[in-house]
Amino acid sequence: MGLFTRRSQNLNVQDGAAVATLEVDPALAALTGDYVIDPAHSSIGFTVRHAMVTNVRGAFAEHEGSLHLDGADPARSAASIDVKIASVDTGIADRDGHLRSGDFFDAEAFPLMTFRSTEARQLGGDTYRITGELTIKDVTRPLSIDLEFNGSATDPYGNERVGFEGSAEILRSDWGLTWNAALEAGGVMVSDKVKLTFDISAIKQA
Repeated sequence: MGLFTRRSQNLNVQDGAAVATLEVDPALAALTGDYVIDPAHSSIGFTVRHAMVTNVRGAFAEHEGSLHLDGADPARSAASIDVKIASVDTGIADRDGHLRSGDFFDAEAFPLMTFRSTEARQLGGDTYRITGELTIKDVTRPLSIDLEFNGSATDPYGNERVGFEGSAEILRSDWGLTWNAALEAGGVMVSDKVKLTFDISAIKQA
């Protein structure tokens, strides 16, 4: 079932001709509203090839954001996310320190990575594409994130929640993250291509 698209079809007669009209499912329309991302039950991570042969996985432990969902018109939905760069965690303290340094993110000078959506549309079924602007350091470039709607539920504390998960691929060099080291056997230490992953749980606001 699509979040924004489960509708019933009725036929109206206009000027002697039958015209199909769509009615939004009330259950889906009820999801319309403003949501705050729950960082305790959400994750924003990344995967990057290391030394040409293995993958390094990491996440940003501190982030906040908001969603606006429109159950009748997905194009009016929006997302905003702020990620604290200093919270990067790959499981190795020295590597995390290098990522925070001027070689990579320069977390002291540029403490936040931000995403602001500009467009939302359905790709099919429960899959949607959110397009917007990703800012890392002082570079802002377009980014599209493909998301799958995982459903909605009321938790034991009475909070209305929605869930999404998705991913996107970027070239880190597009945002000025160009540090690397050559390997003796050929190739480089860190891949330019990075996969971003999103697992989002958001709580509806009153």
